[in-house]
Amino acid sequence: MLFYNMKPTIDKTSFGSITVDGEEYDHDIIITLEGKVKKRKKKLSKSVFGTSHKISLLEIEYVYQDGAEGIIIGTGQYGVAKLSKEAVQFLAEKNCRAVFRPTPEAMQGWNRAEGNRIGLFHITC
Repeated sequence: MLFYNMKPTIDKTSFGSITVDGEEYDHDIIITLEGKVKKRKKKLSKSVFGTSHKISLLEIEYVYQDGAEGIIIGTGQYGVAKLSKEAVQFLAEKNCRAVFRPTPEAMQGWNRAEGNRIGLFHITC
């Protein structure tokens, strides 16, 4: 298994904003195993549930990468976002442990985490 030791640091987050390695983003983000910051494709969940607050199987399949030991999910500043049952089952089948925390707490967990992790961070609600 490849280990990706280089991961960006999340500097801060507030409602509608997240700063990673000094670069501020005004949209939800994904951090890949390789440490690349990408815009979250919320439409994959909105098309199924009508909201990006419930993360769909389609979106988790898009975010997931082989070799991921876990995914840290920032559920928003107030912890509103959730995973659908199908997304939870998909991650379980991949042996990818999901950690859900309000985004300020998830940010701290991300910065302390070791091993192959993916991040998905909702920055509002």
